[in-house]
Amino acid sequence: MANEPDNAPIGQDPKLESLEDRITAARHAEEDRLAKEHAPLRDGRSVGVQIASTMLGYPLGGIIIGLLLDNVLNTLPWFTIGLMFLAFAGAMLHVVRMNKNR
Repeated sequence: MANEPDNAPIGQDPKLESLEDRITAARHAEEDRLAKEHAPLRDGRSVGVQIASTMLGYPLGGIIIGLLLDNVLNTLPWFTIGLMFLAFAGAMLHVVRMNKNR
């Protein structure tokens, strides 16, 4: 019995190697899929900072440019108020477009 070819110790089976390779490839594919699926959760803080800076920076820039124009043209509150509201509307439009891309 010990000398029969069916009971002889077997070397590495090519089918087993192929199976191990496919399992490894499947694990990597699943890890990549999970990483892509959970990626929006990781960068939520950076999106929040980007939205906050947009909502603050646009109107502040409008106020600064408006004040400069009002001082040059001697029309003090009008350019400041107009550019502030225009910049706020632009910031809201920018935030909406950022959220559509997500």
